[in-house]
Amino acid sequence: MKPTRLLIPILFTCAVAITACKKDKTAGPAGSTGATGATGEQGATGATGAAGPQGPAGPAGGPVGATGATGATGATGATGATAATGASGTGTAGATGATGATGATGATGATGATGATGSAGATGATGATGATGATGNANVQSYLLTAQSVYTVGLTTLNIPAITQDIVDEGTVMVYLRNTGTTGAWYALPYSESGNTVNLNDYGVGYVHLNANFTQVGAFDFRVVVISGSGLTALRLRNPNLNFSNYSAVASALHLSTN
Repeated sequence: MKPTRLLIPILFTCAVAITACKKDKTAGPAGSTGATGATGEQGATGATGAAGPQGPAGPAGGPVGATGATGATGATGATGATAATGASGTGTAGATGATGATGATGATGATGATGATGSAGATGATGATGATGATGNANVQSYLLTAQSVYTVGLTTLNIPAITQDIVDEGTVMVYLRNTGTTGAWYALPYSESGNTVNLNDYGVGYVHLNANFTQVGAFDFRVVVISGSGLTALRLRNPNLNFSNYSAVASALHLSTN
């Protein structure tokens, strides 16, 4: 009975509540939205599902898929050992062959015919006139050379055989000139006239060298007087005041030709 007694009041309460609701059908104002609850922890990843079946192959001629990346290059293998060098094979030189015998000498050919005599060559040019032979004695000799030339460039050489090494060492040589074709006075070198000069450059065994500051061909006669050392000493003793630049005085003292 006690449960029935408790049940009746509860049912009565419910009926009153239902009736109250039926009488006032207007909805009450909405309440404010409650705060969002905290996000719960992520659940564990589910197990991977089984692989589906492979799809059918695409039509022929379809686009080719991209080439996959090239795999890494493998490590270089170790270098193999070098093989041993083979021995050099030098062959032995063959022996020199024997020298062949000398062939027999051929017969001498016949002498050819004598060629025709050639025409006579032209007559050569006449050589220069040689110096007039020396005059005087063993200690003094005089030479006359005619129609001689002098040159601006180079030396005029007079060949005088009487000039020996003894003359060069101890004696003396004097040279005089005059114009070719004249019989006038002789002038000692060095000679100068109107700016033209002729000089005794040097002398040695067998020769005299002259130099000039102008050129004139075949224009002069030269008189060359050669005196030995002993002859020069005697000449100075006999003629202490002799002027060697005056040919006439020298010729007189030495008994030489004045022409």
